[in-house]
Amino acid sequence: MWKECKLGDLLEVKHGFAFLGEHFSNQGSHIVLTPGNFFEDGGFKRKEDNDKWYRGPIPSEYILGKGDLVVAMTEQAEGLLGSAAIIPASDLYLHNQRIGLVLPKDAGSIDKAYAYYLFNSRPVRQQIRASASGTKIRHTAPSRITDVEINLPPLPLQNRIAGILSAYDDLIENSQRRIKILEEMARRLYREWFVTSECVFTWPEVELGSMLELKRGYDLPERARRPGDVPIISSSGFTGSHDSAMAKGPGLVTGRYGTLGQVFLVWDDFWPLNTALYVKDFRETPVLYAYWLLRHALVNQSGSAAAVPGLNRNHLHALKIAAPPASEMQRFHDFVEPLANQARLLEHAIQNLRRTRDLLHPRLLSGKIDVEALPEPALQEVS
Repeated sequence: MWKECKLGDLLEVKHGFAFLGEHFSNQGSHIVLTPGNFFEDGGFKRKEDNDKWYRGPIPSEYILGKGDLVVAMTEQAEGLLGSAAIIPASDLYLHNQRIGLVLPKDAGSIDKAYAYYLFNSRPVRQQIRASASGTKIRHTAPSRITDVEINLPPLPLQNRIAGILSAYDDLIENSQRRIKILEEMARRLYREWFVTSECVFTWPEVELGSMLELKRGYDLPERARRPGDVPIISSSGFTGSHDSAMAKGPGLVTGRYGTLGQVFLVWDDFWPLNTALYVKDFRETPVLYAYWLLRHALVNQSGSAAAVPGLNRNHLHALKIAAPPASEMQRFHDFVEPLANQARLLEHAIQNLRRTRDLLHPRLLSGKIDVEALPEPALQEVS
């Protein structure tokens, strides 16, 4: 029997510690958790090179453990308020202020995994946002979170619902991990053939613009977008769909602003936004060679993937690179194409898994689906 109650009947939310900015660093033993470590729809986001490491004294009670449930209490970016995440590792992340640590009062009343999906459901997020304070940056508080009203199923049903949704998330994470392995294989091959090989010193030096022509993307305000299947690509990647394209696929897109070294490979026709640069003309350069050439050229500007205020395409065109023979570029493309095709299939599988999970999520948490008749997703779905 489902019952109406408040979150505060089941759990408490603990404030974090005010870690001092003077002790922040680009290296250290622990990382200060921020709202930037949350995805808008929920889930933990590793910030990689932008992590805030801490070198000051650390109260032991504010060191988070693997499996801890946390919630963003400041809307650092639109949609983040109330987003929940599961801490992926012990003795690494610090419980910072404006981050709430969710602690069930009684393990027999609410499943922690179910609580994670509950926080990331629309009814709960809407209530958290409605009770928030602030104008430019919205904030909530533990007392406001625990005042949220919910409809709670019995514990066995919570376990079953959380198990189904977790199975989708596990398959998505597994597929993402496989994509990273495939990319790492291609990256190492590129370095072996075109960066560390002694042959590089025998190739002519040319400007990158003689091999690739980059162009600024096109404006497309939210109000002008129409339903369709054409992906819209911004400086941070996929950001929606439209019914018409401005560039032919396959294509490459990088950000005019954002993170240096990010390059997005788009297989189908697409719309590059004006926050991005895209390859307008490959000048007979094979696409997959061009992808790794551009990634290497961008990262090589700073030594690592790093945030930049802006990227000038004329500067990129003027970069000097060692140009391998056309046959070597094509051989590389042909060699890594099977890896890219596997990654593409995995990306499609991830999209399907996300679509199904997002359809099930609200229905499962509202009791509109007979959970007992619903199977968990199978591994074959991502093969």
